[in-house]
Amino acid sequence: MSFHLGEKVSFIAPTDACDSHFHIFGPAEKYPYGSELRYAPPEAPWNSYQELATLLGISRFVLVQPSAYGRDNRCMLDVMQTLDKNSCRGVVDIDENITDLEILKMNALGVRGVRINVSPIFPLTPGLADKMIPRIEKIAQRCQEIGWHLDFLLPGWLTAELLPVMRRLTIPFSMAHLGMNLAKDGVDTPGFKALLELMNHGNRLAYVKLTGIYRMSKVPQFIDADPLVKALIACAPDRIIWGSDYPHLSFAEHSSVELFNLLGRWTSDEHIRRLILTDNPARLFGF
Repeated sequence: MSFHLGEKVSFIAPTDACDSHFHIFGPAEKYPYGSELRYAPPEAPWNSYQELATLLGISRFVLVQPSAYGRDNRCMLDVMQTLDKNSCRGVVDIDENITDLEILKMNALGVRGVRINVSPIFPLTPGLADKMIPRIEKIAQRCQEIGWHLDFLLPGWLTAELLPVMRRLTIPFSMAHLGMNLAKDGVDTPGFKALLELMNHGNRLAYVKLTGIYRMSKVPQFIDADPLVKALIACAPDRIIWGSDYPHLSFAEHSSVELFNLLGRWTSDEHIRRLILTDNPARLFGF
């Protein structure tokens, strides 16, 4: 359970509200983990997540492939087969040379994006960004052909190094966890200013996910993240989406209800909350 008994939501979710980023884990004997685990995978079946979604008033869902499974997307895809295609989407991790047939099968289940996934705590590594570019460009080409987007999870330093690549993209893309800009660094750092600029660059293809706030802030109630989020909302409210990041993996002590309620603190404007929870994900994921 990723919330505490008795917790209540602080505002009513708009119609068709979407959780744009969460993970499902199945039995290890059926879905074995990859060899390079970043965390101890929890028990997180669909029915447990559904309890949370009901409490929050969430009726649209975007399952995201967790790093623990590497590029073996079976657990997520098996769950998606059982769900209503009108309310379910997925973001997978794939090899850039995957067959067209495999992509078409995933698309039929509701897959609409591909992760570019590097651990948020990966240390500064000269040359890593350059090594990643060919794969990013190849996957972007495959996504362009079928109408998918890219979903970046990167440490902040790597996000900054890949910004020129992102600016050249001709398909939509998202950045998880505020692009891993640390709250303690504030809104005036070059990395965060570049993120704000990117959201309104060109055809405005960039989306930022309000996810994993506990990764960027270590103070009570994540107060120091408020200026960053409010700056994002002021800059491009129609390019922000929200996700629970359930089941929080290495941060399982945090409550999904508390994280949802942060959105009520960040803005009292019901129109903006509808953009973030309903309209923006509908546009990005094709609901």
